[in-house]
Amino acid sequence: MTGMDVTGMDVIATAGHVDHGKSTLVRALTGMEPDRWEEERRRGLTIDLGFAWTTLPSGRRLAVVDVPGHERFIGNMLAGVGSVPAALVVVAADDGWSAQTAEHVAVLDALGVRHALLAVTKADLADPAPVLADVRERLARTSMGEVPAVAVSAATGAGVPEVAAVLETVLAGLPAPDRSAPVRLWIDRAFPIKGAGTVVTGTLAAGTVAPGDRLTLGDREVGVRGVQSLGRPVERAEATARVALNLRGIAVEDLDRGDALLTPGAFRSTADVDVTLAPGAWDEDRLPAEAVVHIGSAAVGARLRPLEGTAVRLRLATPLPLRVGDRLLLRDPGARRVVGADVRDVDPPELRRRGAARARAAELAAQPLGEAGAAADLARRRVVRTADFTAMGWPVPGEATAVGPWLLAPGLVDELAARLPALVGRYRQQHPLEAGPPVAVVRRELGLPDDDLLRAVVRPPLTLREGRVAVAAAGLPPRVQQAVDAIRARLAADPFAAPEAPDLAAAGLGPRELAAAVRDGQLVRVADGVYLAPGVEEVARARLAAVPAPFTLSQARSAWGTTRRVAVPLMEWLDARGVTERLPDTTRRLR
Repeated sequence: MTGMDVTGMDVIATAGHVDHGKSTLVRALTGMEPDRWEEERRRGLTIDLGFAWTTLPSGRRLAVVDVPGHERFIGNMLAGVGSVPAALVVVAADDGWSAQTAEHVAVLDALGVRHALLAVTKADLADPAPVLADVRERLARTSMGEVPAVAVSAATGAGVPEVAAVLETVLAGLPAPDRSAPVRLWIDRAFPIKGAGTVVTGTLAAGTVAPGDRLTLGDREVGVRGVQSLGRPVERAEATARVALNLRGIAVEDLDRGDALLTPGAFRSTADVDVTLAPGAWDEDRLPAEAVVHIGSAAVGARLRPLEGTAVRLRLATPLPLRVGDRLLLRDPGARRVVGADVRDVDPPELRRRGAARARAAELAAQPLGEAGAAADLARRRVVRTADFTAMGWPVPGEATAVGPWLLAPGLVDELAARLPALVGRYRQQHPLEAGPPVAVVRRELGLPDDDLLRAVVRPPLTLREGRVAVAAAGLPPRVQQAVDAIRARLAADPFAAPEAPDLAAAGLGPRELAAAVRDGQLVRVADGVYLAPGVEEVARARLAAVPAPFTLSQARSAWGTTRRVAVPLMEWLDARGVTERLPDTTRRLR
């Protein structure tokens, strides 16, 4: 079926005490029944999340997540408001502020919700003015600040148009969602549809999703077969939106509320996370040892380790896909307390030494967010894969150095390059016959995770050569150089007169010295015990060119004026290098 793009949709969640008329007001606004279960409609009690939508008079499309108001269903309430940018706070004129109202408002405050509308319902049963004044004053002390308020009676219809009109104003002030961001869709429902398979729903807070997309869920990849929004198929859903996705590659039994569908590679799943609590929310000495962590529709148990001040390390019972800058809600079920927590690090360092927790808290307190925070975090890590760094939620600092898939802290390349000459010098003092240390040795000394990173660090007069960091013109120790010069003088007169083993030994050229001369490009090793001068390949070819082809080994030996000890390995060496070609009858020809 041909769909339409989703544009201009807003999503809002209700909040408030049971029996204060949240669902009734939603029905009056949208004409839809938000309670999905027969038991909910029979008892007049919202138990789980409800959903409805409408088009406001301006043409703005609005989706409403209706949450349960009873204290027993606070977990369900949190699953509904976690991804929603605005709230419709409902308080009844004949009842006023209650403990459950306070709990819901505390949740919104802890989540940092800044956009809200107060609806004082049942205005036909009591004077709404005192409740309006009282609740607005209470909300002003929260993250929502001064909120617009409307008295309404869903039973008579009075005030319903005014609620819709004020909603228009509130929604117009919402910040624009980032539609280019990666998708993280927290699932709040999953169910099968006959003939279609698995369907999940959630609030798309950022990004875009379309049929054909591939998303990850845990360690598996799933395909998006179809997308619906507001009850209709669409070609593409853009944040902010309520969406239903028809998935292939996964069964309903493998899904739970709180699972997240993710853009592949865009998020880091973590069980250890450093956070800072909202100032003054919980005293350090009153911090519970355990709490429930809420984000989106997910709820996961966690152990809390105070660091110092407002800094806390969380150990999650189940890993979550988190990013730096996420807002979590921590709930202490025993004390019915909630507090907001900002994610500061999703890959925190281990705390092993005495005083490490205090130092870590100071580090978090001094570290800003944004690019400055990214630069500070990268400076601590020194080297990290770019994909891992951005999956943590950090932007790439402008001064950072990218080398292949790696990201190096600003200034680190220059720092390591400055250290390298002394490192190579020390190594050559201990190993004078070697041009420089092996790449693996240098990498370990510099604390780099990949050999390829040395290409950014090695600068003249150093060079990468044959798996070593070498001095470009390192040369040989004087004694060895003198012996090699004598050998090369002999070879200059007779290019194929490879010195015998006794001659090499008498000159003090053992295996290590000969290997050093080969690495330095002063000798060529044709075979074990057969060493000739550089350029021998061209001389050998030139002499063979004067011999009629095909030629025998004996003819080649004569052309070179050498012994069989040299001619046999030299011919095989030339075969291997593609200079000569051996024919079926063992003769050869030049290629």
